[in-house]
Amino acid sequence: MERAPGSGSAPGPGRWAATACVVTGASRGFGRSLARLLAPQLGPGSALLLLARSEDALAELASELRAGATGSATGSATGSAIGSATGSGELRVRCVAADLGCEEGLRRAGAALRELLRDESFGRLLLVNNAGSLGDISKSFLDLTDLEEINAYFSFNISSALCLTSTALRAFGARPGCSRTVVNVSSLCALEPFPSWALYCSGKAARDMMFRVLALEEPGVRVLSYAPGPLDTDMQLLARTQTGDPGLRQRFQRLQEQGQLIPSSVSAQKLLRLLQEDSFPSGAHVDFFDV
Repeated sequence: MERAPGSGSAPGPGRWAATACVVTGASRGFGRSLARLLAPQLGPGSALLLLARSEDALAELASELRAGATGSATGSATGSAIGSATGSGELRVRCVAADLGCEEGLRRAGAALRELLRDESFGRLLLVNNAGSLGDISKSFLDLTDLEEINAYFSFNISSALCLTSTALRAFGARPGCSRTVVNVSSLCALEPFPSWALYCSGKAARDMMFRVLALEEPGVRVLSYAPGPLDTDMQLLARTQTGDPGLRQRFQRLQEQGQLIPSSVSAQKLLRLLQEDSFPSGAHVDFFDV
C-alpha cells in the first residue's frame, strides 16, 4: 500500500497519503465507528466523504471528526454538504444527506462523488459500501408478494451499491501509481440462509457475487467483502425483537443476554487492520471471526 513519508511534517507511520475515502451509511452503527477510525488514518491531502440519510447525524459526526483532526470543530453546514476544513494538513470532511433507495438521492450521491474525484491529487481511492437494511424480517418467504416492496429493497441494498461503485471507479480512473479499494460490508447471511430473512440473505449474497465479478473484471482494483459479525447496533435490536422465525429470534436474544454481541468499534478495527495489511485475495469474503 502506498504510504506517506515518515519524517518532517509528513503523516505518522502507517497513515495513508492523499486518499479519497467514501463511507456510505456513515451516520450510525458500524459506518459511524468505521469513519471515526478511518479519519486519523488519512494523511495530508485526504478527503472523507460521508453519505447517509440523516443530515443532522452526519453534521454531528463531521464536527467530531474535524475536531479530532484539527483540534477544533471547523466548517458549517450548508444544505446537505458540510464545508471542508482548510489547510494542507487538515482532513477535508464532506457530508451528503441522501436516500440511496430513491433516484434523487442516488443522483445526489453520484454527483458528490464525481465532484470529489475531479481532484487529481489523490493517490488512493477507498470506497466502503456500508449502507443497508434488514427489510421486513417479520415476513416469511410466502408472505413476500408485494413487488413494489421487494423492488424497493433490492434497489437500496444492491442497485445503489452497484451504481455508486461504478460511478466512483469511473470518476477516479486508472491513475498510474494509484490504488483503488472497494469494500462491501457483507454478512454471514451472504453464505447461509436464515428463516424469515429472505430479502436480507438474498441481498447480501447478490452483493458478494456482484463484487466478486468486479474483482474478476478489474484486477487493478482491490475488492473485499467483510462480514462484521453480530454487532451491537439498532439493526441487531430489530433482529431480536421483530424476526418472524421464533427460533432465530431467540438465538439473537441469547447472544445479547450472554454478552456475545460485538461492539461496532471492535469490528471496525479489524476491518481497518485488513485494509492496512492489504493481503486479502481480491474479491474475498472475510468474516470478523477469521481475522
